[in-house]
Amino acid sequence: MTGNGEPPSSGPADDDAGEARDTVDTGDTRGTGDIGDIMQFPMDFPIKIMGKRVDAFADEVVAVVRAHAPDFDPATLEMRTSRNGNYLSVTATIHAESRPQLDALYRALSSHPLVTLVL
Repeated sequence: MTGNGEPPSSGPADDDAGEARDTVDTGDTRGTGDIGDIMQFPMDFPIKIMGKRVDAFADEVVAVVRAHAPDFDPATLEMRTSRNGNYLSVTATIHAESRPQLDALYRALSSHPLVTLVL
């Protein structure tokens, strides 16, 4: 305690509690949650989609992707099966025009019943 009954200050951080502090812009956007600031549209953007290996999986993924990126060429879809053959991973590289387009595509793929994971 100081002579005025208050705890001693440990420096400037205590003096401006609740106020914005000066920060140094290091250019590192990790953890900020706003990757849109570093993405330049239009751009080619790969999306990896994984799910159970069933006959309709690739066709269903292509249908969802084409609904959001009509110029997507299904012939460019890359496919890999898991080591035990139970899962299928497909990569669709689309020509993305905007962040909202990508967000809508991710939501549609993530909510599809055959899709397990979207990266």
